[in-house]
Amino acid sequence: MPTPSGRQIILTHRDQQLSVVEVGGGLRTYTVAGSRIVDGYGEVEMCSGGRGQVLMPWPNRLGDGRFEWDGRALQTALTEPEHHNAIHGLVRWAPWTVAEEAADRARLTYRLYPQPGWPWILDLSVTYALSDEGLEVSTTAVNLPGGAGPCPFGAGWHPYLFAFGALVDDAAVTVKAETTYLVDDRGLPTGTRPVDGTDVDFRAGRRIGAAKLDSAFTDLARDGDGRAVVELSAAEAAGEGARDGAAEGSVSSVRLWMDRAFTHLMIYSGDTLAEVDRRRRGLAVEPMTCAPDMLRNGDGRLVLEEGEIFEARWGLAATSPR
Repeated sequence: MPTPSGRQIILTHRDQQLSVVEVGGGLRTYTVAGSRIVDGYGEVEMCSGGRGQVLMPWPNRLGDGRFEWDGRALQTALTEPEHHNAIHGLVRWAPWTVAEEAADRARLTYRLYPQPGWPWILDLSVTYALSDEGLEVSTTAVNLPGGAGPCPFGAGWHPYLFAFGALVDDAAVTVKAETTYLVDDRGLPTGTRPVDGTDVDFRAGRRIGAAKLDSAFTDLARDGDGRAVVELSAAEAAGEGARDGAAEGSVSSVRLWMDRAFTHLMIYSGDTLAEVDRRRRGLAVEPMTCAPDMLRNGDGRLVLEEGEIFEARWGLAATSPR
């Protein structure tokens, strides 16, 4: 019997298990030693809230679904009609092809053909690989010759980090970013400001508490390998009866890393999810190569020449209590 997310590809490595789906080529579940690392969705459920989805050829919002390129006015479908935006690109509901599959590794591909508002042809690929280091996700995109010339492009991902069986209120997050975006009531950026002195300054790591987050960041700190890292940790209070069962306690923190291709990120606490019982159960940490609305404002916009290849990597690693 078909499932809403299509074929399920299950990867394993030691105590890790990952499920990847045909629809959108996304990540549905990821566990380590039986503990949930991402706040995913069930096999018989339709993906909601963008959980684990691939966001290409743009992440986040495109105001009015409209942009101009090379003298052409292009209009895409409005997929966030309540705010008159097009959101999260064009590939998250399409069936992807499983091109390679092994016990601990899978590669899925999708060819994005021209459609109203998008005249380019892109070959897209995502590879999931489990190892002793955790999960690594590799993304590639190629602007195929014969399309519409140089292609404006952005990529992103939408994993939710599971809040250790409690609400995100009872977790601490570290986001080493210097700059945040100001947005209007449609979620579109109106400017930037330093995080210093704001309620979204998580550089030193602190409990999320009642903060309602739907915030974009840039100017990310990098380690010696060029990676930016966001860490979600179980707060001490979560061990005092806040969790929904002891099984969730075998992981105490999760680190999401992203390479230099990802210059921006979103942090979303899930307060506006349609399913009320899923709100604030996971923290969306979204690596992005650009700012919201980049097809109009150009902030972080990449331009792929015909035949040019884009590559990016991000991953997850879990830590257990000592």
